[in-house]
Amino acid sequence: MSADNVKLGDDLSEAVAALLVDLPIKAASFIVTIYGDVIEPRGGVVWIGNLIETCKSVGITETLVRTAVSRLVAAGQLAGEREGRRSFYRLTKAAQTEFAEAATLFYGPQSAVRWQFVLINGPAPEEIMQGLEREGFARLNPRLAMGTHPAPPLPGRVVVFDAQLATENGALREFAEEAWNLPRFAEAYSEFTARFGSFARRVGNCAALSPFDCLIARLLLVHQYRLIMLREPHLPKSALPDNWPGEEARRLFAELYLRLSKKADGYVARRFVNESGKLPEMTPASQARLDHLKAR
Repeated sequence: MSADNVKLGDDLSEAVAALLVDLPIKAASFIVTIYGDVIEPRGGVVWIGNLIETCKSVGITETLVRTAVSRLVAAGQLAGEREGRRSFYRLTKAAQTEFAEAATLFYGPQSAVRWQFVLINGPAPEEIMQGLEREGFARLNPRLAMGTHPAPPLPGRVVVFDAQLATENGALREFAEEAWNLPRFAEAYSEFTARFGSFARRVGNCAALSPFDCLIARLLLVHQYRLIMLREPHLPKSALPDNWPGEEARRLFAELYLRLSKKADGYVARRFVNESGKLPEMTPASQARLDHLKAR
């Protein structure tokens, strides 16, 4: 199965191919999106041929897929297994936990803000601090960071404090403006809304889209939303500027995800397989995602 001469948008409708314009996609990151959206709620295992076919449509070659999968194995996120001549890749237990937590952020109800301070009391403070900043934490000084959701597992000697907001006034918004680069996230959300809002208006109820189109469009939707959501600070409304574009992006994500899912999930059930056979169209986990999005 060779896909090394693929063209961006091959086999996609014009509307879905337009989503790819000026949208650079890295192989490993997109494969993580596939696992998070499609595979994790259906058991966590898939044939590599399904990954190759899916990635081909967004311009990622078979060689890049295999290289990215090998790197995800080396990073401890995937584990490979063979059945006859076919290779399957399973999410590791650690990755399943991580992906399930991320799914709550994307598809679940908005959770209460949980303020945390992280004090780095050991070696490599800059390396740890940069990792925290990638998770949406703000650097308060070289060894102290602040965030609004649980800190990720951290190397070295760190002390994590839970905190509670005791005041609600304009000072919180002023602090947030200084501590976080909010214009960066506002711009990212606005770009997301412009790209996928235009697509949503163009395709309407998705009747003209094929099931494969719907799957790829949903993956692109999740992929771009994930790249923002996993990095933004998730501040309470009282800390955000007026007319925060994240709210519109959140509504658009839910609306478009629901529109695309019936055909997308049908395609998954017909074409995606694990070592036991075809993946189910729906599971309690995937249905719960839809139910939460409908309730928003």
